[in-house]
Amino acid sequence: MIIVIMGAAGSGKSTVGRRLSEQLRWVFLDGDAVHSPENIAKMARGMPLTDEDRRPWLHALRTSIAEWAAHHIGAVLAASLLKQTYRDTVVGGYEETEVKLVYLQASRALLQTRLTTRTGHFAGIALLDSQLALLDEPADALVADASQSPDHLVQTIRSTWHL
Repeated sequence: MIIVIMGAAGSGKSTVGRRLSEQLRWVFLDGDAVHSPENIAKMARGMPLTDEDRRPWLHALRTSIAEWAAHHIGAVLAASLLKQTYRDTVVGGYEETEVKLVYLQASRALLQTRLTTRTGHFAGIALLDSQLALLDEPADALVADASQSPDHLVQTIRSTWHL
């Protein structure tokens, strides 16, 4: 099984994904680590990425999922995947038993607080409006309240799919 944790910047994707993968002893990939240096620099300047900027990133994520699925490797991917078209590119075509989607739903106020106080990350408060403008809330995901503690969110995910 592959679990994809998605949501806007500041929703807790990396924290929750890392904890979940540690508990399950599965592979973890933070989608931020797959961005090109150019995309990271652009976001660090507060400039949102275009669909063209994201295309190689989305295909790299798709390749990772394909490799895990082909080798029956349990994995957790943390990636924003805000638009349905991005999710279709990355996880489209997989059975629900193979790839599960978790959406960390967060209010603007929560994201603003987290992004304002976050340090050491290229995606800051300047990207919040563009993130929320892109967001197509998924209809086919486990929706989890991002204001809950990471441990609670991990437990919710684990209990939903009996992991």
